[in-house]
Amino acid sequence: MIELTDPKIQKYLTPYRYEKPVLHGSGILGAFDEKAVDIPFVFWHQNKYYMLYTGFDGKGYQSALATSDDLLHWEHKGVILKRNLDSDRWDRIGGAATWMIKESDDFNQIPKLGKVDGKYWLVYHSYPSTGYENGPAEIGLAWTEDEELLDWHFPDKPCFSWKDGADWEAGGLYKACIIRNNDIWYMFYNAKDKEERWTEQTGVATSKDLLHWERYEGNPVMKVNRESWDERFVSDPYIVKDGDIWVNFYFGYGKIYEDGHSHAQEGLALSADLLHWEKVREPILSFGPEGTYYSGHVHKASIVKKDDTLYHFYCATCPWKEGDPTSAYGEYRTICVAANKKF
Repeated sequence: MIELTDPKIQKYLTPYRYEKPVLHGSGILGAFDEKAVDIPFVFWHQNKYYMLYTGFDGKGYQSALATSDDLLHWEHKGVILKRNLDSDRWDRIGGAATWMIKESDDFNQIPKLGKVDGKYWLVYHSYPSTGYENGPAEIGLAWTEDEELLDWHFPDKPCFSWKDGADWEAGGLYKACIIRNNDIWYMFYNAKDKEERWTEQTGVATSKDLLHWERYEGNPVMKVNRESWDERFVSDPYIVKDGDIWVNFYFGYGKIYEDGHSHAQEGLALSADLLHWEKVREPILSFGPEGTYYSGHVHKASIVKKDDTLYHFYCATCPWKEGDPTSAYGEYRTICVAANKKF
């Protein structure tokens, strides 16, 4: 275990939080984001910052884009992954888009989209039934040649499924991120088992063509620690490379705190080979006190390094209160940002 005070990880820490959420749901009846927003993925494209994010309307996930000039003020651009209940497609409920393939996975560069075979690629997961994450999800890869990133082509079948996996992932798949190393694609994903009080862990699969994926026989590569703060979930990987070291910003969950609740919090792990990971002992970004917009959960990282400033976007939750624009099951869920210096 790496200690939180270890000098080698200080560059990855973002203790300063922006004073308010940077994006929240619309609260508009029938809108894709009526009840919540979730899962940020931030990048630079066509002289603007873009955020890929997910909206929840009570029936399921749909995904959209927002744009910004300064990483703090965001404007909705358009919904790109929609529900189609009239079809018989595997993703008819919609989906949570979690990642786009980048030009480089270098921690020290602003994330920019990279083309493969002349196309941009998007990773998403879709659930089989309406509701909140109802049923075991599968993963698909969509593509576009549209520089506005609004017109996407979605696959007729998943590229990766729990049906081919082991018991630890038999309950379905969640966020995936795809990186490239030595001309091999690595898809990291988290998945859950079928227990009523389920466990989520992170595995990896590899591919040479983005179409055919082979699971690593040593999965899961990121496991829960039954005696630590991440005793139930090690989830939602965001992986970058810093020199010779791979860095995974993930979230953990499970420990019951003094308030009687468990809280998702951001964690960090390092690896030299993408297969063997060493965790930081404590969370690197924790939940806050009652009354803060992050008093519930702090999770699902997206990392942007611009010059000497490190931005850590995340999904935050707190109990809904009068005046909050959205509510999903009594929770106000937003997208927020922290940094390595004061705003």
